[in-house]
Amino acid sequence: MASTPEQPHPSGPDASADPFTPPHPEQARAHRVYASLMRIAERHAADEEQRRRQVHPAVLGPHEAVRLVSFLLSGAAQAVEGEQEVDHADITAALTLLPLARGELDELETGLLQMARGRGMTWPEIAFGLGLGTPQAARQRYERLVSRTGADAEG
Repeated sequence: MASTPEQPHPSGPDASADPFTPPHPEQARAHRVYASLMRIAERHAADEEQRRRQVHPAVLGPHEAVRLVSFLLSGAAQAVEGEQEVDHADITAALTLLPLARGELDELETGLLQMARGRGMTWPEIAFGLGLGTPQAARQRYERLVSRTGADAEG
């Protein structure tokens, strides 16, 4: 019997090359997260005009404010010349905005789930995208979001 060359493991080059070992779910998801960011960036945010569509030009959104303070505190972003240092009041302001930012994200997720279902995606497909183990978990997550956001539940 002739031997066949080993096929690369589906979850990436760092994973085991053993075709009989299932991929590690967290590692596979991490690869998918990066691929997802790159896909959307290349297809829908390839230039400054496309990226500006999601940002209000004059008003900082709650999630942007929280991220900015967090990035400045962590060193992921550098203050510009003349900008004041982040102080306790800035941190308190960012903490105050967290529930609003979380609410916005819940509304975005609810809407995206409703649109996914409207476009024919199944609960198993949605569970995969969310990194959940079962279609039931995806459906339950959707129902919790609907109850928190007050969105109309799917029929």
